[in-house]
Amino acid sequence: MSEQHLRHLPSVDQMLRRAGLAELIRRAGRETAREGLREVLSELRRELRGVNGTAPAPDPERLADEAERRLRARLARRDQALTRRVVNATGVVLHTNLGRAPLSRAALAAITEVAADYCALEYDLGAGRRGQRGAGLEAVLRRMFNCEAAAVVNNCAAAVLLVLNTLAEGGEVIVSRGELIEIGGSFRIPEVIAKSGARLREVGTTNRTRLADYERAITAETRVILRAHPSNYRIVGFTERPAPADLARVAATHSLPLFEDLGSGCLIDLSAWGVGGEPTVGQALEAGASVVAFSGDKLLGGPQAGILLGRADLIGRVKSNPLMRALRADKLTFAALEATFGAYAGGRAAEELPALAALRATKAEITARARAFLRRARRVAGGLRFELIDGHSVVGGGSAPQAELPTTLISVTGARLGAAEIERRLRGQTPPVIARIVDERLVMDLRTVSREGEQELLAALGEIGSREGEQ
Repeated sequence: MSEQHLRHLPSVDQMLRRAGLAELIRRAGRETAREGLREVLSELRRELRGVNGTAPAPDPERLADEAERRLRARLARRDQALTRRVVNATGVVLHTNLGRAPLSRAALAAITEVAADYCALEYDLGAGRRGQRGAGLEAVLRRMFNCEAAAVVNNCAAAVLLVLNTLAEGGEVIVSRGELIEIGGSFRIPEVIAKSGARLREVGTTNRTRLADYERAITAETRVILRAHPSNYRIVGFTERPAPADLARVAATHSLPLFEDLGSGCLIDLSAWGVGGEPTVGQALEAGASVVAFSGDKLLGGPQAGILLGRADLIGRVKSNPLMRALRADKLTFAALEATFGAYAGGRAAEELPALAALRATKAEITARARAFLRRARRVAGGLRFELIDGHSVVGGGSAPQAELPTTLISVTGARLGAAEIERRLRGQTPPVIARIVDERLVMDLRTVSREGEQELLAALGEIGSREGEQ
């Protein structure tokens, strides 16, 4: 093809002025769009140079349309790889794949304040010299839980590894066979113990472990008794597990630390909301656990973090471990945790923390929201059909796997579009909407959708519904 045929290609500036790209440029940023257009037009230029010289000259408008299509596809692939905000319409409150607990407004404000400028992360304002990272938060935790010491690392898995490496390296860790768990991401208790440099000593059976099993297993090589939260599974029926206080007495009798991995980080009794059987951090400490580890981003409702509470001598040894620096949390995590624990200290957690507010919502409240949403959806998304059906939400995040929270689901069907296609198109919206397919129907649960998210969900359905009506 002659070089003059290449002149039919639009320039980058011409493409940037196309009306159809205005919204895309706004979302992606002008420089990102400009760079993408350069790459797309280079591709088309190479392809045109490879066309037989007798081929007719290309149509300029069709070339511009093709460049726009390729740019959209390129930016869509880029967006799929980014950490983007989504609308969670699944009804899974602590959805691990969607970032678990959303942060409170107070936590977001705290993050913004310390991120935008310098902060006293490791500076003692009273003394005017270097201080300890997280000292303020640790003081708050000691007061809240009436414990001797506290420490914060980047997640609960890190906390477990750090404690076992500190207290049990070269020795044995006793664990019930019923607690040799695996949670998401292949976090297996036996492998973590091995990586810590300790050796696993299994006791009891999968469904029944007695105090006598622990006592018989204690030797001169024993360093820690570990009690692990079962996380995302439960053993029911013919079962037995020692009470925490009884196990703590056995550990104390043999001068051994009892380390409890609580995982979910539940701070308050959730049974009134339909989430029963979750031990609280306070209960574990009162029962006599020497060290307790739990997550910040599960039932606690804060940022990802691993929090350690317990005896000063043991926590002190943990803080002196060289791994502590590798696993420590950053200033944004400390700021968000301080705000989150502040909500608990002030008795405002159920109202201020989005995850707890979602768990507390009753079916009647969700039904009222769903009915109001349906009236609006039918006006803007005429090409889709909506129906309210009974269903259940779940806690998620490896917490309370047996808890089913009654809810009202919004079922969405199309005259031509199947459930899988509606789900795919929802994921392609801005922001993406994540929903579920149940019994060949797409369903949405407003329990996990914020008020702002409702408007975005409505806009996404309107976009899909209008196109469905045009087909």
